[in-house]
Amino acid sequence: MGGILLLNLPFRRLKQLAFPFALALAVAQGGLALFVPADLWNRAVVRLGGLGEFRLTVDRLSIVLLLSIAVVFFSALLVGRATIADGSKRFEFINLLVLTVVGMNGIVMVRDLFSLYVFLEVAAIASFVLVCLNRDRDALEGGFKYLILSAVATVVMLTAIGLLLMTTGDTSFSGVAAALRAHSNYLSTLAIAAFVAGLSIKGGLVPFHGWLPDAYTAAPAGVSVLLAGIVTKTTGIYTVIRLITAIFGFTPQVKAVLLSIGAISIVVGALAALGQKDFKRMLAYSSISQMGYIILSLGTGTALGLAGAVFHLFNHAIFKSQLFVNAAAVEKQTGTRDMDVMGGLSARMPVTGATSVVAFLSTAGIPPLSGFWSKLIIIVAVWVSGYHLLAVLAVLASLITCAYFLSMQRRVFFGPLAEEFKNIREAQLGILFPAVILALVSIGVGVFFPYVLNSLILPIKSVVG
Repeated sequence: MGGILLLNLPFRRLKQLAFPFALALAVAQGGLALFVPADLWNRAVVRLGGLGEFRLTVDRLSIVLLLSIAVVFFSALLVGRATIADGSKRFEFINLLVLTVVGMNGIVMVRDLFSLYVFLEVAAIASFVLVCLNRDRDALEGGFKYLILSAVATVVMLTAIGLLLMTTGDTSFSGVAAALRAHSNYLSTLAIAAFVAGLSIKGGLVPFHGWLPDAYTAAPAGVSVLLAGIVTKTTGIYTVIRLITAIFGFTPQVKAVLLSIGAISIVVGALAALGQKDFKRMLAYSSISQMGYIILSLGTGTALGLAGAVFHLFNHAIFKSQLFVNAAAVEKQTGTRDMDVMGGLSARMPVTGATSVVAFLSTAGIPPLSGFWSKLIIIVAVWVSGYHLLAVLAVLASLITCAYFLSMQRRVFFGPLAEEFKNIREAQLGILFPAVILALVSIGVGVFFPYVLNSLILPIKSVVG
């Protein structure tokens, strides 16, 4: 909270410190997630003046999310600074970015339904303002759709919290879970369905995905990196994982719903991405498909499925952020997102072209990159759980992913260079640096997969009760 207070101080010189201060926050959070044991995190107590206090709770799942948030936060900061020329607007961007991260960190570390709802709204409201930052027609339209559907999700989730409070008399994760195990009725079942529906809206899953392509496309470059990289995953996907593992449990009905939403999202997102000519819009539909893999894996209800879901969540945060960084570089240098008028840009933008290839291969699940291993775990988890048709569907959808990304590479980076782009240059360092770092993470996680699996991913299976 001290970070937000500093960023809001009116003094001009202090405002100039906003970027290095926020960058230091991102680096510090990443370091804490990597090197500080969970039991030390759990000793922290947040005091809210006269409102009381609550204790932060961190486990292996939280650590993965905190690390993902830090990496995407760092990348979005650099891209935003490189693409937002106006100093005042840049300050607003950094301020709102920090507020969004506060909301996401709260989501990851609380263990109470009402506190979870509060932090969900903090992240959602700050994200809505970020989408509208440019204040043009597309930004306002995308932000309006985001606001309306987010408001619907809010009403649905508040209703679910009310029903659970009525039926269990508690809002803590442990208290609600114990009450549901002892006694469950149609009201609690309705509450679970409402919560999953509300979080599916937040996560942009089919059939609640209508807002996502417009918001991702209309948002400023740095905001798109943040939204696609981590916001929808934290406010939607992670929260589904947390509530199901900690409270609702893997009942046959819950598993059926998750498997259905996951499979439909994989197919609809992949097919929709095939027909896009706007660079960012194609990436937005690709995100829907990739988040479907996470939900499909979770729907198996197994420890391996949970590990695959969380691993793919982390990998998707990396390679999708990288692709939106690449899209920011292309749009800034060419002035367009229309892939049909591009071509041959690798000749003038070799670093952007090369890192884009790494990200697309990881997304498509090509070895030895990180995306291959998480998709392999997901497909194995689905297959050994007896859902053979869904496992085959996941493999076929990866082929579709390969098809639309090959189309993107051909239209944007390969072939002859268009005459109007013969004088463009490579993007500036503020965009190239996060692209290279994210590409190295995808390669490194893939190459050192056994170590990552044993130290970061497999311990997550302890979350399954």
